[in-house]
Amino acid sequence: MRTDLFDFDLPPERIALRPASPRDSARLMIVRPGGTPPWQDRAVRDLPDILERGDCLVVNDSRVIAARLKGRRIGRGDNEPSIEATLHKRIDGSTWRAFILGARKVQVGDVLRFGDEGRVCFLGQLDAQVSRKDENGDVTLSFSFHGPVLDQAISDLGDMPLPPYIASKRPTDDRDKADYQTMFADQDGSVAAPTAGLHFTPALLDRLAVRGVDVRKVTLHVGAGTFLPVKTDDVEDHTMHAEFGVVPAGTVEALNACRARGGRIVAVGSTALRLLESAAADDGAIREFAGETAIFITPGYRFKAIDLMLTNFHLPRSTLFMLVSAFSGLDVMKQAYAHAIASGYRFYSYGDACLLYPQSSRRDGA
Repeated sequence: MRTDLFDFDLPPERIALRPASPRDSARLMIVRPGGTPPWQDRAVRDLPDILERGDCLVVNDSRVIAARLKGRRIGRGDNEPSIEATLHKRIDGSTWRAFILGARKVQVGDVLRFGDEGRVCFLGQLDAQVSRKDENGDVTLSFSFHGPVLDQAISDLGDMPLPPYIASKRPTDDRDKADYQTMFADQDGSVAAPTAGLHFTPALLDRLAVRGVDVRKVTLHVGAGTFLPVKTDDVEDHTMHAEFGVVPAGTVEALNACRARGGRIVAVGSTALRLLESAAADDGAIREFAGETAIFITPGYRFKAIDLMLTNFHLPRSTLFMLVSAFSGLDVMKQAYAHAIASGYRFYSYGDACLLYPQSSRRDGA
């Protein structure tokens, strides 16, 4: 399948640089394949009126870490070039995979020093050795600290890793520390926010509970590769980054019970959807899961676990736009996105949301 099928033009002014305030005031486009037109304009705060008693929302409780570290290369002559590393995958207690800005400046064996002042030990510095370097600038960093001490050092010295389409337009600031975290964030490990969850507020959750809509949690630690556009000409040639996720026993029991009583499972975001599809059996039953998933969902995929999907508006040529096209149909999503652009919806991580219905319903025997 050609990657250019998933391309579209997006005016730069449609990219949101700050979230809506309050969060649940964001616009919500309901997309129903087969409708004329296939969309309806609402707001996120309307969700309790749209969802049905017995439905179950599934949210990702991963917390974004301060994964962007700035420093310099040391120990190789007088020249100490500046380095920026974005951590994207934890290997063990002292080792991370990272994307390096200016990767040509570093080689295996080099020591990178992050930070000059701060609260990390007495020196206010964090050292890491480059133990591996790939051709695409992806490196493995072995840090001088381990476990909770390393986690604290990264928190003290790092910045919130805003996506490049925001970070290129304005600097990261203190507001982003709260804005780029969902209210469900509990498990440290993501380097990008599960952005569909950003729209929720305590007041909205209270109204959903009154409506009889359940909320259950899964954990998928989102990697930086999730939001990147596909660069291959053919979709089949793209390789997904693996991400670690957990579907706990309590969530499994609640979701299977929801389905058994006729309720709908609503994935809040592509991360929750991909994890649940990875954990689902062919008959749609959800099983406990703990491990990595690199599932790549494109048109033609048969969804097993999900009835509805809440998600943001995504990048052209991205795996996420391919996923929503697989769920609701490529032609439908192109029509919906054209309407969104024309009517001023805000795109990407800090933008507005869609509530997507599938191309065919499991309840109709599909």
